[in-house]
Amino acid sequence: MDPLSIGSSALSLNQRFEETEEQKSEDAFREVITSCRSLSTYEPNNLNSALPQIFAATTAASFHIVIGISLAFSAVFVPQVEDEDSDLRLTVTQTSWISSIIVLSVPVGCLIAAILMEWLGRLKTIKLAAIPCVMGWLLIANATSMDLDVLSTFWVILFGRILTGLGSAIGTSPAIVYITEVARPDLRGSLISAAPTLASLGMVISYAKGAFMGWRMLAWLSIIYTIVPVIFIHIFVPESPVWLVSKGSIEEAARSLKFLYKNYPQPEHTAQSLSDMHLTSLQREKEKNFRGKNMPKNFSVTSFTPMQSEGFRSSKWAGFFRPTGYKPMIILFFLFLIQQFSGIYITLFYAVTFFNDIGSKVNAYHVSICIGITRFVMSLCNAWFLKKFKRRPLVMVSGIGMAIVMFISGTFTKWIKDGTSQQAWVPVVCMLLYVCFSMVGLLTIPWTMTAELFPNEIRGVAHSISYSMANILMFVAINVYRDLTKFLGGSHAIQYFFAGVSIIAVFFALLFLPETFGKKLSEIEDHFRGKSKPKTTTKPKKPIHNRKPKQTLQTVNESEKMMNGAENV
Repeated sequence: MDPLSIGSSALSLNQRFEETEEQKSEDAFREVITSCRSLSTYEPNNLNSALPQIFAATTAASFHIVIGISLAFSAVFVPQVEDEDSDLRLTVTQTSWISSIIVLSVPVGCLIAAILMEWLGRLKTIKLAAIPCVMGWLLIANATSMDLDVLSTFWVILFGRILTGLGSAIGTSPAIVYITEVARPDLRGSLISAAPTLASLGMVISYAKGAFMGWRMLAWLSIIYTIVPVIFIHIFVPESPVWLVSKGSIEEAARSLKFLYKNYPQPEHTAQSLSDMHLTSLQREKEKNFRGKNMPKNFSVTSFTPMQSEGFRSSKWAGFFRPTGYKPMIILFFLFLIQQFSGIYITLFYAVTFFNDIGSKVNAYHVSICIGITRFVMSLCNAWFLKKFKRRPLVMVSGIGMAIVMFISGTFTKWIKDGTSQQAWVPVVCMLLYVCFSMVGLLTIPWTMTAELFPNEIRGVAHSISYSMANILMFVAINVYRDLTKFLGGSHAIQYFFAGVSIIAVFFALLFLPETFGKKLSEIEDHFRGKSKPKTTTKPKKPIHNRKPKQTLQTVNESEKMMNGAENV
């Protein structure tokens, strides 16, 4: 845990008794508003007060259902197209491109989202993302009814997949940033984790419908899942107050904060409401950031460097050259690298191939539905884990569990291949347990940290860049899976490889991963700046009931008279 979080409340209380009335008011303000970029922890155990925040966050995250359906669509599309009775016959190369192209289109969509969310706002960007999504699903659903040859039909479907990938990425990145900016600290992790939970729900929907209907009907229904979240966002959810203040829309920010704080009671120590106090906090932060971007007074030509130019300092890219920018990016790169090559997404994209390689005869659709349900259920549990437990222990437990079950699965796979065992069900059970352990930490926490680790001035751009980086690493891992399996010596060897990478994740979390549980965003920034807990030589005052009464001249004289009187008696 960051040492800055230890005793910060006690230090503030100790200083309060020695400060002026203005400073006392400022301390009370800090107690109510725990962060300039996240909402109050006032009455943290009262969920009723946080219901508007929870509603706004989950509604914004509901667009993640679309990306879950888009990712799982290939699992339904490919086997139906490759079936002998299919009216559309595509080659293995063509179906593989249709399956994987979405992974490449997501990073592009994230970069577009980084620009749009700073220009148009978080929620307007989500609404705009519905346009390419709907266009993509329309192209996929109508591909075979356009009287085109097979090759042209392939290109239509491929372009439709690109559009759905772009739309999904454009809509999901602003949702994560929005949640970070409206959720109070004790609920932030759980609400951010709602995004992958809803994506898992989208995968379950896709798998379940694929078992009973064709891929065209699934494409038509996906349009509904795209439009409904946008309607709810437009009618019920206010824009991020952080973004509104940054653009000078103070009145709109005040209305947004009133909605988010409407269930909170009035603080007793001030006449201001919590929404007014938070609005003041955001305005002060904006002024502070503006002053920090100005040139120092002692500027001289001899001390000028390109890094010190006003244009560079005022740009968002300057934030990536500070410790609060490049340190989180480096940590996230290696964390996502470990995540992808631990096999989490490889086993999802190659689920059917994976079970065929180990000799399992379980129905592929049934296995995919079980995996989707397992992911969804564990996502719900993970929201509770993130609310109750620290991030680093969760990643470590996740890595240890994944390593154990993958080692067991690899061992049984080898025995099955050698003919020494017929327990083909063991790798299937291990696979489900592997998904469970991955959902505890290593799958969800890296995505959560893409929004938690970066400062406000670069959070939108940094989240999109890190999100794009993760998807590029995912594309690389998925594409080298077949060659890596052959190089290592078979399906049992790749499972041993996954187990080894999972162990690396444990040590990485122990040595390098910062703890963000219960931290204010300002404290996370201080961690990367290298600030340490301020030392104080002031001794703690004893409680009043343990203090000895001070002796004055009057009390001494009275005690002497009492003693003399007792002696005379």
